[in-house]
Amino acid sequence: MSDLKFPKVGAYRFLVEPFHCDFSDHIFWGHLGNAMLNAADYHSSERGYGVSELNKIHKTWVLSRFAIELQETPVSYDHLIIETWVEAAMKFFTSRNFAVKNADTGHVYGYGRSVWAMIDTDTRQPTDLLSVHDGLIMQYVEASKPCPIANPGRVVVSADAPFDSSFVARYSDIDINGHVNSVKYIEHVLDLFDVEYYRTHRLQRLEIAYVAESHEGDELAFYKQQTGEDAYAVKLVRRGEKNETVVRCSVKFVKD
Repeated sequence: MSDLKFPKVGAYRFLVEPFHCDFSDHIFWGHLGNAMLNAADYHSSERGYGVSELNKIHKTWVLSRFAIELQETPVSYDHLIIETWVEAAMKFFTSRNFAVKNADTGHVYGYGRSVWAMIDTDTRQPTDLLSVHDGLIMQYVEASKPCPIANPGRVVVSADAPFDSSFVARYSDIDINGHVNSVKYIEHVLDLFDVEYYRTHRLQRLEIAYVAESHEGDELAFYKQQTGEDAYAVKLVRRGEKNETVVRCSVKFVKD
């Protein structure tokens, strides 16, 4: 009998509310991403290594990579169960997986994979996550549960990718850590495709790599290139002296 306070896999209920859905009545991927990240927070907080606990010792989690792949997108009033579990933990990074299911039928819509780093909130530098509570997180690693989608890879965007558009980060883009919210980047990337495109195409997979932080007032430029049939790569560059890349993202659509 396990002496763990909680099971290794957490399961959390969410309702797809109508105002979280697009013109086709399907949930915005940004809202689904938020629900998945909330599930991650609930899971880690219950087990003693969540953000509120880490903040007491001047540490926090930072999302490094995130991939979502859906074979079907939930619609309004669907009741979801989002399962999440830690697949592996190393000194500076941990991988966390997700399964998105219908709470009533058990039908699986899709899966997610993510990579997280722990940083010191004073120095903003990586810190040893295995040092927190004597490596408590290792007790909750679940390596045997399947997550049948590809790991996040290296998103490549060529140097000559064409400029698409730009925006300046404002109040509603900024999160509790004082920088542009992880999901806001996803929303801005998906806005690069117009409604007419979404009428004939369904987003199947999104993969995003967070390279650097950006803040209120930063001007972010989008460069978008087609990499395959209904597949695109996007980079966001913070305009300034260095023109630093802050995010790289790939999206794959399928025709409806």
